[in-house]
Amino acid sequence: MELGNRITGRRTFLKSAVGVAATAALTARAAPHQPNIVLIVCDDLGYGDLSCYGSGISTPNIDQMASEGVRFTQFSSASPVCSPSRAAWMTGRYPTRMGIPRVLDVNDPAGLPDSETTAAQMLKGASYATMCVGKWHLGSLPQYLPTNHGFDEFWGIPYSIDQGTRPLMHNTDIMQQPANLDDLTFRYTGWATDFIARSKGSPFFLYLAHSFPHIPLAASQAFQGRSFQGLYGDVVQEIDWSVGQVLQSLQANGLDSNTLVVFSSDHGPWYQGSAGGLRGRKGETWEGGMRIPFVARFPGYIPRGQVLSSFASSLDMVPTIAGLTGAPPPALPLDGIDIGPILTGRQSDLPREAFLYFNDVYLQCARLGNWKLHVTRFNAPAFSPVPACGLWNLPLTSPELYDVVADPDESHDRSDRNPSTVANIRARMDQLIQTFPPDIADAWTRTLSLPAQATPSGCLPIPLT
Repeated sequence: MELGNRITGRRTFLKSAVGVAATAALTARAAPHQPNIVLIVCDDLGYGDLSCYGSGISTPNIDQMASEGVRFTQFSSASPVCSPSRAAWMTGRYPTRMGIPRVLDVNDPAGLPDSETTAAQMLKGASYATMCVGKWHLGSLPQYLPTNHGFDEFWGIPYSIDQGTRPLMHNTDIMQQPANLDDLTFRYTGWATDFIARSKGSPFFLYLAHSFPHIPLAASQAFQGRSFQGLYGDVVQEIDWSVGQVLQSLQANGLDSNTLVVFSSDHGPWYQGSAGGLRGRKGETWEGGMRIPFVARFPGYIPRGQVLSSFASSLDMVPTIAGLTGAPPPALPLDGIDIGPILTGRQSDLPREAFLYFNDVYLQCARLGNWKLHVTRFNAPAFSPVPACGLWNLPLTSPELYDVVADPDESHDRSDRNPSTVANIRARMDQLIQTFPPDIADAWTRTLSLPAQATPSGCLPIPLT
C-alpha cells in the first residue's frame, strides 16, 4: 500500500540522506547470526532533549551513537503515556488490543496478559539470555512482572517513581523500599553492564528502561550541578553517561560488532524537557506528545551517519528484532513492520497501513505518509482540571489535516485543500478500528455520535449542550 504523496520541500533533504545511506550501504555486511539486542528506553524524555536533536543539553555518547548509526526524525510512540507505550515496545501491537489503554496504577488488577508475546519471550525461543533493568509498568502483581514475561532476571521498579512505595526489586523480591533515587541511574547501569559481561558467551537481549527524566528528578553526586539546564539537564547527562558505559562494556567484551543498540523514549516530555518545537506534550496526541528520539547503532550492519525522515514507530521494534535475529515472530498479528531495510539503507521508506493515535480508549488521529488527520480530541488539556461539564473526548466538527513533515508543529490545517486525503485516511480509520476489541470500537462509535460545537482548527472541542 502506498504511503501517500511526498512533499516538494523535503526532496533535497531525502536525496542527500538517502544518498549518504546508499553509499555507506555498499560496505555494510549482513547481520551476524543471532546478534545481541540492547534496547534503552527513557521515561518522559522529549524529542528535543538530546544535543543531536538540537538540545543545549550535552549528550556526547548518544550523539556518537547517532554519528555511527542512524537517527530518525519521524519516529513515534504508540501512546502519549507510560504503560500503553511500553506495551507497544514489548509486543509490537497497539496497547488498546490488549487491555492497556491507560497508565496502570500501583494496585491495578490489570497488566500485560499472557496471550501477548513479548520481545523477551520471542527471543527466549531462540535461546537468548534476557534481562530487564529499570522501569516495567506493565502490571505490578506477581503474574505480570518481567520474570513471567520472558525475562530471566529483573532489577528495577515495577512502576513509575512517583507512584506507591517505589520498591526496588530483584526478580520478585523487594531489595529496597523506597528506592533511593540519587544513585538509581548509576545502579541500573551497573546491573546492565554486569549482565553484558556475564552473557558474552551466548546471544542476549537487554531491556534497559530508565526511570528518568520522569519526576521526581534526581541525579548522583557526580552529575549534580553539571549541566547548564538545571536538574533536568543533570539527569539527562547522567543517562547519556549510562549509554556510554553500555557501549564501553560491549567493546570491552568484544561484542560491539555483534550488537544492535537502540536508544529512545516512551513518549513526549511532561512538565519539563523539550518537545523540540513540536505542538503538545505528554498525554496528548499532538506530535509533541507522540514523536520521540530514536537512535540505532550496529557497526557494519547499519551504515554510519544516516539522518532519516522515514516514518517508523515503537510498534516496529518486535518485528524488526524478529527479522534481524531469525527468531519466530509472535503468533498474534503484529501492528508494526520490519524496518530492517530502512536501517541498513537498502530502502528509504516502506509500505505500511495508516498509523493510529490512541489516547486512552479513544482513537483521535491517524497518519498516512506525511499526512496526519485529527478526528477527535479531549475538551481539556492533559493533566489540567476537569471542566465543569466533565471530561469528554469529542468529535471535531471539521477534521484537521496536517503535513507533519513540512509543518511539524501542526500549525496549518490543510483539510480544505485536500478533501480526498481526508476521506482516504478517515475511511482507513473506520475500517481499522473494527479489528480492535469491542470496547475500543464502541468508544469510536460513541465519540462520533456526540454533539459538539463548531470550533476553529486547533481548538479544543466544546460539548453542545
